[in-house]
Amino acid sequence: MLIDAVKLSLKIAGISMVISVGMAFIMALYLHKGERKREKILEAVISFPLFFPPSVLGYLILMVVGRRGWLGAWLGDFGIQIVFTWRAGVVAGVIVSLPMAYQCIKAGLLTIEREYIEAAYEMGANRWERCRYVILPLIRKNIGAAGVLSFGRAFGEFGATLMIAGNIPGRTQTIPMAIYSSVERGDYGTANKLLLIVVAVTVTVMWGYNHYLAGKREGIFVGRGSL
Repeated sequence: MLIDAVKLSLKIAGISMVISVGMAFIMALYLHKGERKREKILEAVISFPLFFPPSVLGYLILMVVGRRGWLGAWLGDFGIQIVFTWRAGVVAGVIVSLPMAYQCIKAGLLTIEREYIEAAYEMGANRWERCRYVILPLIRKNIGAAGVLSFGRAFGEFGATLMIAGNIPGRTQTIPMAIYSSVERGDYGTANKLLLIVVAVTVTVMWGYNHYLAGKREGIFVGRGSL
């Protein structure tokens, strides 16, 4: 049970992190200025999970991806089930971590001087090259922070995941659920072991971010030239 919970938690947190950061980057590119009313409304929608209690958020997700939900019923026609599977954990992880990832990346985009983008354009860089060689290097720390926060939030998610994935040992039981179940039945030895694993994962992720990403020197490149 312990090993299964650890593997599942890392799997869900890793997949959720990749999806959250990817979605946040795309959304932030188009919404970070927030100049139009539509953009402000979309930003408010993205931020909703920050203000909902996890159990309430889980219930809202269940209304959408459950067997009677409009999306869940549609997926069911193709034999795809979300609730009470590890996929539900990913859905919950993405939704709860997306607002933090979005805010991190948005903050980075707002610090980029317009002159850098214009200089890249004058040097013949297309939209993809400007994104790859100018924008991404300038906000890599923000992307790294978004990844760390997304991973941590998804790794520790409990309420929303419990609502839509359940607490099924070996199938949907993550570390937070395993700790809860262990304490509930008085198995403090297992709970303490899981606690040590959580601390180890947290320290490892933070050390990796600080050592390999935050400590790197800045560099802005467009094609083979540098700005």
